[in-house]
Amino acid sequence: MNIWVAGARPRTLPAAVVPVAVGTACAVGEVPGGLIWWRAVAAMVVALALQVATNYANDYSDGIRGTDADDKRVGPVRLVGQGLASPGAVKRATLVAFGVAGLVGALLAIAVGPELFVVGAAAIAAGWFYTGGPRPYGYAGLGEAFVFTFFGVVATAGSAYVQTGSLSALALGASVPVGLLATALLVVNNLRDIPGDSQVGKRTLAVRLGDARTRKLYAAIVAAAFACVPFVSGLSGRPYGAAALLAVLLARVPVVKVLSGAVGPALIEVLGDTGKVQLLFGLLFTIGLSILP
Repeated sequence: MNIWVAGARPRTLPAAVVPVAVGTACAVGEVPGGLIWWRAVAAMVVALALQVATNYANDYSDGIRGTDADDKRVGPVRLVGQGLASPGAVKRATLVAFGVAGLVGALLAIAVGPELFVVGAAAIAAGWFYTGGPRPYGYAGLGEAFVFTFFGVVATAGSAYVQTGSLSALALGASVPVGLLATALLVVNNLRDIPGDSQVGKRTLAVRLGDARTRKLYAAIVAAAFACVPFVSGLSGRPYGAAALLAVLLARVPVVKVLSGAVGPALIEVLGDTGKVQLLFGLLFTIGLSILP
């Protein structure tokens, strides 16, 4: 696999795809004349570019700090930490990805409203300062809050907003399970990295909670995501959204692995499994919410 593709961490990309799809589905029937498809495509490009940019920024910042210098660390390719690319090259890739997000986001802001400039700037800043800057909040255990907010609430409700020009209770409600599953990706990632992060002083939420409680947190987050579905579909008047509950059959695999004590490379498989759960959940939720009763 090309190092730049690997460095973009493809297993995390469902966190960008699913909220846009679900948010767009929430706007079905709410836009006179039907959905504005170029805006949906633009929102998807912005979300993917932000995800890739954040991954590169994380690689760059952790690399220059020496966080990823331990050659015993498991997990995805680390471009700077493993010496596969220079810090300057990774920083440039980060800026290009953020630039794509900013440019396409600006087109949406011009079409929809200037408030999107503020949202976009906040998302870019949050992506950079996750591990960048003098006081990265990812090192303080706040990464999960960032993921839930921007790859859950903002991306889902925002994708509906670019279609309708307003915030709906349905989009905000749907953003909760979407955000929880995105957060589960980060939780299992940080669970895997507890040994290495503890050694370099990276105080992620997983490091603060410890191994056992982080495993329980992962299972609780996944369970909570599915528990939200009946409320969102029932209260919104779009009962077919409950089809997303079928994804629980796939979710059993990673949850059992985590609760059974999977470590190291086995947690890399769990990360991939969690991404598959999120994709299936997102597909079923999107289709279900798109069907008007």
